[in-house]
Amino acid sequence: MKIILEDEKYIKQRIDSFLAQYFKNEFARNKISAFIEKEGILINNKIQKTSYKLKLNDIIDFPLEKFKEFIEIKEELTPWDFKLEVIYEDDDLIVINKPKNMLTHPTKFDRKNTLSNALLYHCKGKLSNIGGMDRLGIVHRLDKNTAGLIIAAKTNEAHENLAYQIKEKIAKRKYLAIALGNFKEKEGTINKPLIHYLKDNVKMIVSDNNEGLSAETKYKVIEEFKGASLVELELKTGRTHQIRAHLSSINHPIFGDSLYGAKSFMRNEFYNLKTQEQLLQSYYLSFIHPKTKENLEFQLKEEEFSEDFIKVLNFLRRTKDA
Repeated sequence: MKIILEDEKYIKQRIDSFLAQYFKNEFARNKISAFIEKEGILINNKIQKTSYKLKLNDIIDFPLEKFKEFIEIKEELTPWDFKLEVIYEDDDLIVINKPKNMLTHPTKFDRKNTLSNALLYHCKGKLSNIGGMDRLGIVHRLDKNTAGLIIAAKTNEAHENLAYQIKEKIAKRKYLAIALGNFKEKEGTINKPLIHYLKDNVKMIVSDNNEGLSAETKYKVIEEFKGASLVELELKTGRTHQIRAHLSSINHPIFGDSLYGAKSFMRNEFYNLKTQEQLLQSYYLSFIHPKTKENLEFQLKEEEFSEDFIKVLNFLRRTKDA
């Protein structure tokens, strides 16, 4: 199908974002992006990628049937009967304390035992579908081994509102991490753009030439121990592995985070203290309820953190003055 861009409000918008709106969110933007990155898209008879910024009177040639075949390859999401730790729930949204070792949404490695599958069962299918059928209800994500508070939406209206609050920094997300080493500056901001490491589609590193995705993380040291620190972190942007990559970039990788260099730091003092990857905890959320406009605020107590986090934190406190 051919689309001629005649509306000036879409000028300079990315092609994937425009198409998601053009199809009125029938198709998830991430699916459109994946298709364009794999197949390319013809704009004014030239192949373009997702980063293309639209101009007035652009002629977009989008192979709709081919795209539908592309997104239908994956099997349907199946409900998973898993007992979720529900912190808050109503007809519009749900707040969960996600356990460690659980993916937020399906990947090629696991399509059955993720938060999306568990939400589908718990909410009896009543979830937003803006993110596509693989990300039903998912407004934002946590890494597999990052535990803690996460919001899911039950309606598309709630999803759009919550996503806007996150984007515009109305919603606040705070994390606690046990970072290796002791900080010279006890409070600060890490403002460094992130790019993918070589061809790795997961690991992120700081860009040396200031290219890549803008990323900003505020940190504050809460408690210090021998060889480690309890740090509060607040996201100003929400990039993949942002906290993990940023802390690693200032030589304070998160305890247990093998992907971001923690092993070399832990060989001496903490070689006997094993964890299931990074000790990173989403412990605080605040946002405005999309329908009632009530200010909602949630904060986990220490006893509600992951077992790994509690185990290491207690060890560090016991040995603090030893």
